[in-house]
Parts: sequence; C-alpha cells; structure tokens
Amino acid sequence: MELTTAQKKKYAAHIGDDVMYPASCNDIMTACSGMSEFSKSEKDWFAKALPHGTFNTAADVRKAVGV
Repeated sequence: MELTTAQKKKYAAHIGDDVMYPASCNDIMTACSGMSEFSKSEKDWFAKALPHGTFNTAADVRKAVGV
C-alpha cells in the first residue's frame, strides 16, 4: 500500500501522541489496535511495516515505517 500524505500525517501524529516510549513493537501495536480512525487495511499495513524491536522515540518509529 502506498501511503497518501494525509495517511502519513495521521500515522505520525498517533505514533507521537498515543504511545509511551521506550516501547516495543507489541506495545505500539497494542496502543494502536483500538483506534477507530484507522481502517483494517491501514492497521494491517502498519503491522507489516513496523519491524520488531524496541523504539526509544516516536521519531525512531516514524523512520522505521517511513512516515
């Protein structure tokens, strides 16, 4: 899936606002799982794009998924 500019902004905002860092991949996915503003396909894309590991900042997550 190729992201639109609006989708990139939406992901970037939630990565910064809804996750406490440092956070593991599982922590991030748990924080994002209940967000109704993301479609199933958007959630699926994010789950595939996010590498396993621990992230110290929102900037690390944005860089890892390309938003």
